[in-house]
Amino acid sequence: MNKSVEFLVHHGAAVLFAAVFVEQLGIPLPAVPWLFAAGALIGSGKMNWLVALGPAIFGSLLADMIWFYLGRHYGNRVLGLLCRISLEPDTCVRRTENVFTRYGIQGVVVAKFIPGLSTLAPPLAGNSGFSIPRFLFYDGIGSLLYVGGFMLVGVLFSRQLEAILAAFASLGTGALGLAVGLIVLYIGYKYFQRYRLVRELRMARITVDELHQKQEAGESPMILDLRSHAALEEDPALIRGALHMSMDEVDGRLQGIPHDRDIILYCSCPNEVSSARVALLLQRKGFSRVRPLLGGIDAWRERKYPTELRAVGVT
Repeated sequence: MNKSVEFLVHHGAAVLFAAVFVEQLGIPLPAVPWLFAAGALIGSGKMNWLVALGPAIFGSLLADMIWFYLGRHYGNRVLGLLCRISLEPDTCVRRTENVFTRYGIQGVVVAKFIPGLSTLAPPLAGNSGFSIPRFLFYDGIGSLLYVGGFMLVGVLFSRQLEAILAAFASLGTGALGLAVGLIVLYIGYKYFQRYRLVRELRMARITVDELHQKQEAGESPMILDLRSHAALEEDPALIRGALHMSMDEVDGRLQGIPHDRDIILYCSCPNEVSSARVALLLQRKGFSRVRPLLGGIDAWRERKYPTELRAVGVT
């Protein structure tokens, strides 16, 4: 038995708890290899399945409850923080909201298997007002399926995985350094992609004060709220005079957007990345008077400027 396998056999409960807990907290250190390895050891009779399954599920539930509590009490600030540190900042909340729109609280189960969404689902569930018992029930099912599913794959391919572990261990510390280096390169590459995206999307923003002054002066810019339908159902207040059009609908509804008026776009995403993306799309379609709103609807609310309830859709 090589040292890596021996270490997992003797410290499996702690290792699996830590691996899943860290991953579910949002730190980009995948737990799947550890789950595969545990499954391989279960398949070869070197680890008890309860010793492996229990701590891993507990690690998942504990991390998710922390995010659920933070989402319940701190709401959009927590989601904004997660998006700022996310490798995919412009789509993370929107994709998670779409899952909740389609599946409801059952989306917690679905999100477990979608990279980038598993960490966002618990705070979004907390912010959406779901009860703790309902959340724990579905999150427990999701954790069981996630942890158990990858362990089952490890059981089914235990011989092959043990051979891989043995080959990896035979390479010594160099293999570990290579694995760490590849993870660092991947994270660095994703953040470089994000940096390039933000640079590409830099354009003149309009501040909430400037927009409010335009409205008070009698100007009538077209204001588009780009939040998802799920976000609008949760928070139906729009900036006064705004129309709702989700990002996915914009390209198919260009006929309702005038060329002879200022077009102000806003969302609830960090750094207005989503609204800047739509602004670029509209500019490429020939709309020249397009500006994202700096700070989005959160900045508008902070200044206590007027909002109103508005039916979804552009008329």
